[in-house]
Amino acid sequence: MAFSKVLVANRGEIAIRVIRALKERGIASVAVYCEPDAACPHVTMADEAVLLDSYLNADAILAAMTATGAEAVHPGYGLLSENADFAEAVTAAGMVFIGPPPAAMRAMAIKTDARATMQAAGVPIVPGGPIEAAAKIGYPLLAKASAGGGGKGMRRVDTAEELDEAVAACVGEAQRAFGDGHVYLEKLVLRPRHIEIQVLADAHGNVVHLFERECSVQRRHQKVVEESPSVAVDEGLRARMGEAAVAAARAVGYVSAGTVEFLLDESAGNAFYFLEMNTRLQVEHPITELVTGVDLVAEQLRIAEGEPLGYGQEALSQRGHAIECRVYAEDPETFLPQIGTIETLVVPEGPGIRHDAMIYAGYEVGIDYDPMLAKLCAWAPDRAAAVARMQRALAGYVLLGLTTNVALLQHVVGHEAFAEGDTTTAFLEEHPYEAPAEIPDLAYVAAALATGRNAGAAMVSTEGGDPFSPWTTVEAWR
Repeated sequence: MAFSKVLVANRGEIAIRVIRALKERGIASVAVYCEPDAACPHVTMADEAVLLDSYLNADAILAAMTATGAEAVHPGYGLLSENADFAEAVTAAGMVFIGPPPAAMRAMAIKTDARATMQAAGVPIVPGGPIEAAAKIGYPLLAKASAGGGGKGMRRVDTAEELDEAVAACVGEAQRAFGDGHVYLEKLVLRPRHIEIQVLADAHGNVVHLFERECSVQRRHQKVVEESPSVAVDEGLRARMGEAAVAAARAVGYVSAGTVEFLLDESAGNAFYFLEMNTRLQVEHPITELVTGVDLVAEQLRIAEGEPLGYGQEALSQRGHAIECRVYAEDPETFLPQIGTIETLVVPEGPGIRHDAMIYAGYEVGIDYDPMLAKLCAWAPDRAAAVARMQRALAGYVLLGLTTNVALLQHVVGHEAFAEGDTTTAFLEEHPYEAPAEIPDLAYVAAALATGRNAGAAMVSTEGGDPFSPWTTVEAWR
């Protein structure tokens, strides 16, 4: 059935992204919000908005769906997006959850269960097992929480003497974050690449993959810079990893958009191992959209309405290269979250630039939600051009009022190792960011110029340079 109204059970840039897709399909949208977000764009963009006490209040969201007449709910990512109980409650109420079946979520929610399922399906997995198997698996190891994700509940273990302390730390963090303290061990693959495969599956048995994204540049197991395609993946490896991802999706009866994550070990002849499956839309989905031309949210909506995909693997291809940089409100050296008010925001523009965000001048960044502020993407016909375009975009990105990681992103994208494609999960350990001893006076001048432009000062472009740079858009300045 075609939806006439859909509730978006999320906030921020992903809520905006979904609402835009709904508008393009002529579907009315319902936003939900908590008091601090009352003035946020996703609230004003939607056709209706409902106040909640918490974005995690499943009962309140169900009540909002009933009150507004929404036939379906799109959960975005995070929050309730991988909550099988919520998905079941939506279905039991006679409405549609725009995502995978609850059984598929549960099959992938506990990593130890997911490993067993993948092994049975013929998908390669990282050697691992219970705590008691540490000596058999061999060091170095990774102690990992069985539940949850987002890099929480993970510790490296190099020797037997470190095991007990690392496991105890994982158990405590996992219990606090996920309410589940179960921990297991995996063999630590040194300097791997983190490769993930986007999949789409409909309710008619059709499953395709939309190729790979490389997400190796990370801090504390959290992704910072992603790109598609990966320089390490050739056509043969791409086909093998894609087939493994499709097999993984079929093994759990998957429906909707999902992502199968792998570790790629180049030192072992490009061996790859199943890491986990994210049973939702990924934060980094825009770069797949940029290189394939497929609107993943629109596909989710079509699939949830019962439509078949209508195309096979042979119809999909990659075009050009895309990079995504996650802009965080955090200290670029310590990675600690930052708070404050955005006083000035100047977003780069131009061909191939995409900025997914809900921030604006005057937006107050607090401690209630994830510190990610925006996703800055650059597309170009080839990787070198995409890197250059992203460097220009970051150079023109002005966000004043609080500390962000933009300098870290400039460090990564401008690094020689990144240009050469030497991007493993050890990138920031091997090439750490170091803040300059002091900020040059010119930076203050540029910031002042950007502030003046953002305040609405009349500006004229001068000849040469970037027309969006504060250095070339000033009036009567000496």
